[in-house]
Amino acid sequence: MRPPAREVIAAVSTGFEELNVSSVDTDGPDGPIGWPGYGVARAAAAERSGESESVVVGTAKVGDVETVLITWEFGFLGGSIGQRTGDRVEAAFAKARELKLPVVSLIATGGSRMQHGMRALSQLQRIARASAAARKDGVAQISVLRDPTTGGGWATLGASADVVLGLPEAQVGFAGSRVRPATSPSEAYTAEAKYEWGQIDQLVEPEDLADVLARWLFLLTARSTEAAEPPAALSAVEPPESGWEAVRAARASSRPRAAKYLNSYFEWRETISGDRAGSVDEGVLCGFGRRNGRAVAYAAQCGTATRPAGFRTAARLVRLASRLGIPVLTLVDTPGAANDEDAEQAGVGAAIAELFEAIATAEVPVTTLVIGEGGSGGAMAFAAPGSTWVAPDAYFSVTSPEAAAAILKRPMTEIPEIADRLRLRPADLVELGIANGIVRAAAR
Repeated sequence: MRPPAREVIAAVSTGFEELNVSSVDTDGPDGPIGWPGYGVARAAAAERSGESESVVVGTAKVGDVETVLITWEFGFLGGSIGQRTGDRVEAAFAKARELKLPVVSLIATGGSRMQHGMRALSQLQRIARASAAARKDGVAQISVLRDPTTGGGWATLGASADVVLGLPEAQVGFAGSRVRPATSPSEAYTAEAKYEWGQIDQLVEPEDLADVLARWLFLLTARSTEAAEPPAALSAVEPPESGWEAVRAARASSRPRAAKYLNSYFEWRETISGDRAGSVDEGVLCGFGRRNGRAVAYAAQCGTATRPAGFRTAARLVRLASRLGIPVLTLVDTPGAANDEDAEQAGVGAAIAELFEAIATAEVPVTTLVIGEGGSGGAMAFAAPGSTWVAPDAYFSVTSPEAAAAILKRPMTEIPEIADRLRLRPADLVELGIANGIVRAAAR
């Protein structure tokens, strides 16, 4: 049983005030294309649901943040999108731009309203235009994919939001259940599948939704011009004396990894996941966290070869933080970019270029800490020029000593000597002007 729109609103917010949106109806009792019986069906839907249209819009507090809510009523003609739906969604975004408020879309729709024909389909353009204008004005947007989220609801507000949350077992997909190929497995049209394929950031249980939304809204609206400070080192070790010693320290299994750094740095954090194009790189952690009462975005490598999806997710994170005015922290730890056939086919070069551009054009300060291996361009893409620090058990190099030996056609026995010649130690990086300094472990 799907909860009605106002029940959903009450579950996640307080003080809801509905927007009064006027719509001019010049289409006659059976709608814009004169669909026989539509007027009767619409009246029955209104009586059954208690609503006059398929979406309810207004302002409310979610946690401590005043927010514009766009909430679908599936009980009104299957939450279908018609002319008046577009009127209300457009008015909601106009209010968000006027008051500089974030927007949360709580979606449950089967798509466009058949009885409105092309008038219904054209509403998707209106919705996309209103959303894009608000995004340009710095309005943060979160979508919650309820059951079902299909058709234009998924292809506009659902998939385009800055952060996409899905309720478990919700039907999610462009094709609704009555029009998709009979041979397609139903599992492909679920929130779980979309999460696995990098199209949803988080799966959230209904009872946790209010708290998750409150945390996200704090994070996405906490603008700051102050750069994130680099984390303290988590290993109380002395910087290495030789290049090969630096490489071995960075590769040690006991060295702290990204998750430990993030958990130590933030009071709490929320994650974004996936490249929105079908892939997730588990070796890259991205999201936003709270530190000392303010928000910081993060993109962190976890010590594996970074895949195209990892670079694209990090680029998405940096662009979003830049648009919302939130400083960024990146953690470098990779032997290099993935260079297998699958990575090449997935466009690893273009993905790296995308992240380089995102950091180069960011309008917020980006801070970098090298916490382990800094292997070649796959690591450099995550690094902020002029604002990079290095941990004492890390290194940063044009390539690995082994790869350098192969490129230079030197015997493997010379790898330790090549490591010294590459000047990849923390102290070398500072002397070369690549790193601002070596971070130390916090005093206890």
